[in-house]
Amino acid sequence: MNTNRLFSTILLGSGLFLAACGNKDAGKQQQAQTGAQAIPVTMATVESEVVTGERSYPSNVVPLQETEIRAEVTGYITNIYVADGAHVSKGQKLYEIDRIRYSAAVDQAQANLEIAKANLERVEKDLQRYQTLADKDAIAKQTLDYAFTDVNNQKAQVQAAQAALTTAKTNLQRSTIIAPFSGNVGISQVRSGALVSAGTTLLNTISSTNPIAVEFQINEKEIMEFSNLQTGKATTQINLTLPDASTYAAQGKISTIDRAVDSQTGTLKVRATFDNPNNTLRAGMNLTLNVLSTNKSEELVIPYRAIFEQLGSFGVYAVSDSSTVELKPVTLGQKLGDRVVISTGLEPGNKIVVDGVSSLKQGAKVVDKAQMNQQK
Repeated sequence: MNTNRLFSTILLGSGLFLAACGNKDAGKQQQAQTGAQAIPVTMATVESEVVTGERSYPSNVVPLQETEIRAEVTGYITNIYVADGAHVSKGQKLYEIDRIRYSAAVDQAQANLEIAKANLERVEKDLQRYQTLADKDAIAKQTLDYAFTDVNNQKAQVQAAQAALTTAKTNLQRSTIIAPFSGNVGISQVRSGALVSAGTTLLNTISSTNPIAVEFQINEKEIMEFSNLQTGKATTQINLTLPDASTYAAQGKISTIDRAVDSQTGTLKVRATFDNPNNTLRAGMNLTLNVLSTNKSEELVIPYRAIFEQLGSFGVYAVSDSSTVELKPVTLGQKLGDRVVISTGLEPGNKIVVDGVSSLKQGAKVVDKAQMNQQK
């Protein structure tokens, strides 16, 4: 009796154990099925098309001519002829430095020259008289030699006086500072009555304003294209986006390409010129220069939201025939609004994930939302 009861208990325990194991295996299977469930995403097929967009380059405004205006003579500022920030013409008076002092120096140098010339005339007459007497052996030869020496010395005195007069006239001329070219002056660094020193005191800065240049950097791969734009072998539109996001009215043209590529960055400086009659473009201004693409070949274009960016690298989730995703690294080309050109990494006809990128991992199974809606 006890043996039968013990046997029944063993059978019952075994059955519960097997049932528990069966439920556990079933749970694992159900979890596996749940983990393999496809993630609904929006897909698109990669296609090629002719791209005619704009490329944008960070740029800054630089004058075609700019120079610092410094005092060329020492003295006190006696007149300032222009207002701060004014537009000036080439040759226009800007500053005056103590002209009375330098005008007096010219008068003194002129008087010294006249004295030197008079002395030269006197010794030349003496030489003529001594020459006549020497021909008659009426004077010693040494006296004639002294007369020749006096004439040569006095000629040197005349040359020295002439040089001093030239220096004095130059200083007088430099005491009035004029604009070396047409442009705008900045805020004056000195005021009337200030003592300035020749070659060291900065008075102001002048820069040309119309036309004006805009400089930017291009990749070395673009050199040939921009060289053709400079020489006129190719044409395109070049415009500017101002700091307030508005577009500058005038179109520009490529005027200068730097001589050498920067070996560190692989870039080259390019200069475009723009008409600037209203002085809208100011030196030092940071802008965006836009170049209309001249590339008429077909490019691969995808929605920009399909791009997965991580640590400065770009990738796209491509969908395989088995409906799993693979993260493919890509190289981006120019941006076209909400789309972007893909230079490398994809082929025409590839199927990619457009929406739902952030929730995906390598090898995840996906399903197209559009197909799911059609099935419903």
